Amino acid sequence: MAQENKSYKSALHEQDGVKPPNSLSSTAANTIKKNRRKQPSVNDLVSGITSENITALSRAITLVESTNPSHTKKANDIITQCLPYANKSTRIGITGVPGVGKSTFIEAFGLHLASIGKKVAVLAVDPSSSLSKGSILGDKTRMEDLVKTKNAFIRPSPSGNSLGGVARKTRETIILCEAAGFDTIIIETVGVGQSETAVHSMVDFFLLLKLAGAGDELQGIKRGIIEMADAIVINKADGENVKAAKSAKLEFNRALHLYPSKSSDWSPKVTLCSALKREGISEVWDMIKDYTKITKANHYFEENRNNQNKFWLLQTIEDRLKSNFYNSPKIKVELEKQIKLVEEAKTTPFAAAEFLLKI
Repeated sequence: MAQENKSYKSALHEQDGVKPPNSLSSTAANTIKKNRRKQPSVNDLVSGITSENITALSRAITLVESTNPSHTKKANDIITQCLPYANKSTRIGITGVPGVGKSTFIEAFGLHLASIGKKVAVLAVDPSSSLSKGSILGDKTRMEDLVKTKNAFIRPSPSGNSLGGVARKTRETIILCEAAGFDTIIIETVGVGQSETAVHSMVDFFLLLKLAGAGDELQGIKRGIIEMADAIVINKADGENVKAAKSAKLEFNRALHLYPSKSSDWSPKVTLCSALKREGISEVWDMIKDYTKITKANHYFEENRNNQNKFWLLQTIEDRLKSNFYNSPKIKVELEKQIKLVEEAKTTPFAAAEFLLKI
């Protein structure tokens, strides 16, 4: 019995690891390690992007999204060199409350576009946790058919702390995708907070997905989101929900007549679809084509993009000033002092802010 106890080993006992095969020479292994460490140059990445190399595009987007200061200069150089190849796409923003079926709709929409010869890039912004800062980035899982399509590219990005939940570098990513030959860019918002406003300021066509029978018809009419929408698409209009969907369509059409006309001369439309059954999807694309034709003819399309560029210029300046302010070593010290004074009721928040801004 004692002998058996001596030979007994715990389940936690560590076994010897598997030895690597001898088929890989040390020279080859060192070469692989060296290539992994070697970062492609700006010219290599730009050349790859303009040659429609998805790997080069993905690596460039990673640089653009990076918060590492050493990557900023390289990312800016790539964007600058890609600009002459950009601005040749239709940019579509898609929003809607969680559960409305955005991912299902985008997959059905993207598959339709790919089937008619379009090259589709989907920039899906996943909400980041305010506590852990983590993000699931599950859009590639939810769009499993689209991700396998040759003419499609899906790039999920964490929203982080950026404006309205939109990834901070989404606009630059759009430029890179356009330079890589994608002629239709779809930007999905997280569907909460101010994300709609941010996406609206970087797209040509803004599409709002709604649900019928969810009790939000009147609530949706009251919200400012309706004013931004170029189209309202009522999803899940199938089965027993068709009647409710048609009723919701009527309500939204009535509501749209109450809003002032848009400077684009486009009258927002309301349509039905079933993304799950792939019904009504081609009609949505036909509507977007009509919008593009009208706005390019009256020059609103170009004017809108120019206004968006001005907006993001000012937004970038504000972001940079804010970042520089809080990263100043002197401000960091004085800010802690002022916070303590505010907590002790020895100064007001407004007086403290005034003091800090004068430093």
